[in-house]
Amino acid sequence: MLTKQRQELILKLLEENGSVTVTEVKDLLDASESTVRRDITALDKEGKLVKVFGGAVAAKEGAVTAHEYTVAQKLDLNREEKMRIAKYAASLIEPEDFVYLDAGTTTGYMLDYISERRVTFVTNAVAHAQRLVAMGMKVLLVGGELKASTEAVIGNQAMRMIGGYHFTKGFFGTNGAARKSGCTTPDANEAMVKQTAMEQCRECFVLCDSSKFDKVSSVTFAPFYGTAFITERKAAGYEECENILVAEGC
Repeated sequence: MLTKQRQELILKLLEENGSVTVTEVKDLLDASESTVRRDITALDKEGKLVKVFGGAVAAKEGAVTAHEYTVAQKLDLNREEKMRIAKYAASLIEPEDFVYLDAGTTTGYMLDYISERRVTFVTNAVAHAQRLVAMGMKVLLVGGELKASTEAVIGNQAMRMIGGYHFTKGFFGTNGAARKSGCTTPDANEAMVKQTAMEQCRECFVLCDSSKFDKVSSVTFAPFYGTAFITERKAAGYEECENILVAEGC
């Protein structure tokens, strides 16, 4: 049986039953265990199912939402989780780093934990820039249109400026993260700024508390696979994802 045919049958089984085991698929398709595991791994990477110990479960993503909270509304949402993530993220900043810091509440919490002073920051968040300057940091503020709800600078001018830099590290916020849809945000203009900045980073990290996994917003700015996430704990169904870093000990 061809690979595509096997994989289509695995997905059909999941659609009917919600879950399958490697043994069930092996017996049904008369294939080797290693072949079935390879098929499941490939489908997992494509976001078509969720690989679990001994088999797979159907991939589930939340309904798409275009709603966007203001900064004030988001500030106290999952505050402890965000602070734990932010502390871990801040510990990754090293001397002489050239850092892009995205607008957002979790990236904002990073400022409470940054101890390294020999760093240059570029940010599209006016509030972040003000705090960093008050801390004695060297800061470059991105120019462009200021978006009221998220207090982020967006637009073509912002993207042109960011596109001229080469960052050692970048830290980004997201409204949702899911295998099929990747990292998403409600605003297309903000998504373009995030995407542009990520392309200019040697290393980039998306700060995402566990409540945001399987949430989908309107616009994708980065794929799920190939993106490094920092979270306070792995959400159910994402335990085996090696691209998710857990902020342990923070």
